[in-house]
Amino acid sequence: MSIARHDFPTKEALADALAGHVADALTARLSRSGRAALAVSGGRTPTRFFEALSKKPVEWTRIDVTLVDERWVGEDSDRSNAALVRAHLLQGPAAAAGFVPLHVDVPTPEDGLAQVTARIAALPLPFAAAVLGMGDDGHTASFFPGGDRLARAMDPAPGQLLETMRAPAAGEPRITLTLPVLLAAETLCLHIEGAGKQRVLEAALVCGPAEAMPIRAVLTRSERPVEIFWCP
Repeated sequence: MSIARHDFPTKEALADALAGHVADALTARLSRSGRAALAVSGGRTPTRFFEALSKKPVEWTRIDVTLVDERWVGEDSDRSNAALVRAHLLQGPAAAAGFVPLHVDVPTPEDGLAQVTARIAALPLPFAAAVLGMGDDGHTASFFPGGDRLARAMDPAPGQLLETMRAPAAGEPRITLTLPVLLAAETLCLHIEGAGKQRVLEAALVCGPAEAMPIRAVLTRSERPVEIFWCP
């Protein structure tokens, strides 16, 4: 298990530091290739980070942004991660970036899996950076304890980029990048805030089954340090 810990006194300081770190990763990738891709997480935590990143001097016209996972809802829902990204990240200079949502207008994630997979396969993989979050139950992306396809999401068939997920704690059906796709990111960050998430992380760092706390799969299987950004 290899981690690099970055602690900050405030949410604002964390957001700016994480934004700078991700901007540097994108710029480094652009120095070697024509485009770079970024995968971000939804939820409440990343809003400040998104707003800070949107102002960074990145060549946004050469960046593609997508999500680590998505609830199977349209962008008119307040549960949509895509809507969050549009409102807080794809603004100002970052409005010039390409955006690849993980939801399409079909009834279920299984119905949309092939179409969304084609979208992700067209990106300049591996991701230059991926930013994960973590729930109080130790889930990350849509790797939920008790998820119906958790094992397949963490150990997919070779080349499988996405998996669908249903779990008691997930609310809506979901779609998620698979674990190997996330672990292949050139920069892999975990963004967590608060004492509660600190306790969850400490529990995850204790040896135990990944199925019980799926964030363990990220922390134990990554071949490069997982960069943890935390504030109280």
